Amino acid sequence: MKMLINVPETVVADALRGMAAAHPELAVDVENRVIVRRDAPVAGKVALVSGGGSGHEPLHGGFVGPGMLSAACPGEVFTSPVPDQMVRAAAAVDSGAGVLFIVKNYTGDVLNFDMAAELAEDEGIQVAKVLVDDDVAVSDSLYTAGRRGTGATLFVEKIAGAAAEEGRPLEQVESLARKVNENSRSFGVALDACTTPAKGSPTFDLPAGELELGVGIHGEPGRERRAMMTSREIADFAVDAVVDDLDPRNPVLVLVNGMGATPLLELYGFNAEVQRRLAERGVPVARVLVGNYVTSLDMAGASVTLCQIDEELLRLYDAPVRTPGLRWGV
Repeated sequence: MKMLINVPETVVADALRGMAAAHPELAVDVENRVIVRRDAPVAGKVALVSGGGSGHEPLHGGFVGPGMLSAACPGEVFTSPVPDQMVRAAAAVDSGAGVLFIVKNYTGDVLNFDMAAELAEDEGIQVAKVLVDDDVAVSDSLYTAGRRGTGATLFVEKIAGAAAEEGRPLEQVESLARKVNENSRSFGVALDACTTPAKGSPTFDLPAGELELGVGIHGEPGRERRAMMTSREIADFAVDAVVDDLDPRNPVLVLVNGMGATPLLELYGFNAEVQRRLAERGVPVARVLVGNYVTSLDMAGASVTLCQIDEELLRLYDAPVRTPGLRWGV
């Protein structure tokens, strides 16, 4: 497989150096693998820290900045960051108002963030944690006990980030983050497998003419494999899976997310089918976001995330944000 890299061993470090050059508003510690908004710590503000394996960009480093994360910890490709990274990030952004760890439900992430929280508290940093587990495709997977954390991570980081920007206390920011997660569901579909730099070949076998319904963001198996379907058929399957589980009573935020290799031409066409199906199911839509936000390297495919919202959550979602991967209202 052809890749725009030097050698697999330096992929993450090279990317971080490039990110630092492109975004001087961020302080990027390449050696220690920590990305921090340059104005941190912000006096009186709860800090948000997240992280996970690299390969899901712009998640999480691309969401560091005013209105979202205070810091992010990138691990190696598809590998959890280590507790030392998380503690270093927490110490760099803590203003004394506390730190919220936002953790996707993968075993390595959960264990390492739990350990980091204990170490940070030993250093006098108040820490709260929120687990994101929005994927309805499977109950357990190769990497998790319980549902996987996927696209809802963006909504959690955005809404909790806006609440923190308003100066709300840690308990309120944590409560809002949990509320967003509890009201969010996702479902992903793979048309082709992704390729990690270290392996240099597809991470799983998906025969030509087939697709994986309910795939995870690391290529974990989903509900079933079928012969290739049309955009309309895929949208029906994905939307029904999410709506049947969420059973929304209020309007929803919609994320139509690319897995990394699906062009916007296809994603917008897919979004048209998603919107059609939501209308058929009687689900009112408040906001729509289409693009590559929670990716899986070069995987072809897409995911659908719905977040049921109220007036407060919608106001916080609409609040200004200024990060490399998400920007509006500024």
